[in-house]
Amino acid sequence: MVICGEAIVVGHGKANMDFSKVINLNESAAYLFRAVVGREFDAAELARLLCEEYEVEEAVALEDAQKIMKEWQEAGLTE
Repeated sequence: MVICGEAIVVGHGKANMDFSKVINLNESAAYLFRAVVGREFDAAELARLLCEEYEVEEAVALEDAQKIMKEWQEAGLTE
């Protein structure tokens, strides 16, 4: 969802009835979210997508992907 030019995602379900799990996505995180929404993925898949879209080393992409996965899991966006 884009609000005032900012890409955000909101965790769903009863655990987020107060909308406390809203995440503001930067450009690369928004790209990744759009690429994987609705399907299974892991940090390696996110890293692969980052390497395809941006000029980034695999090790850096994997580190970033693992951070993103953790943030999304903590917000209830992934399992």
